[in-house]
Amino acid sequence: MRNSDICLVPASAALAPAVTDYYRRNREFLRPFDPVREDAFFTLEHQREILRAEEAARASRAGFRFYIAPVDSPETVIGSIGLNNIVWGAFRSAFLGYKLDAAYLNRGYMTAAVGMVVRYAFAEAGLHRVEANVMPRNKPSLRVLEKNGFINEGLSRYNLNINGVWEDHIHMVRINFAMH
Repeated sequence: MRNSDICLVPASAALAPAVTDYYRRNREFLRPFDPVREDAFFTLEHQREILRAEEAARASRAGFRFYIAPVDSPETVIGSIGLNNIVWGAFRSAFLGYKLDAAYLNRGYMTAAVGMVVRYAFAEAGLHRVEANVMPRNKPSLRVLEKNGFINEGLSRYNLNINGVWEDHIHMVRINFAMH
């Protein structure tokens, strides 16, 4: 998937060097938004293992992870976006997660990436619902979701452990009304 600025590349072990570089460059920037990360997380070997697990999740339709690269520098990973914890059957839902390189903020890249992945979720994967949880203080992320038609379904108290603290999250949802 791509537009004039970014391309979304499915997870592949071949991306390990670029993904490792991305996480190393953004270690401090992402700290307030991520779980606590051990030093091993930032190694090539660990990222290769994660990417292999993401490939397996795609094969089993349990999750779809994409890495974001600029069209003019496709070998550089500047973020990730994924449909995680997919539940099929009557639910047909997934959790959306995403993050972007600090050097690429405020260019519309994540708004575009979310739009592309939601279209993929509904048109390609056949999901009915995409859910996202965002800390109330993360206004830019909430705005990305709002621009992509997500609605606020309420506050989930002490929802996720972020940087060692159980954080409240706003539960945002986009529904595939074409399935009705």
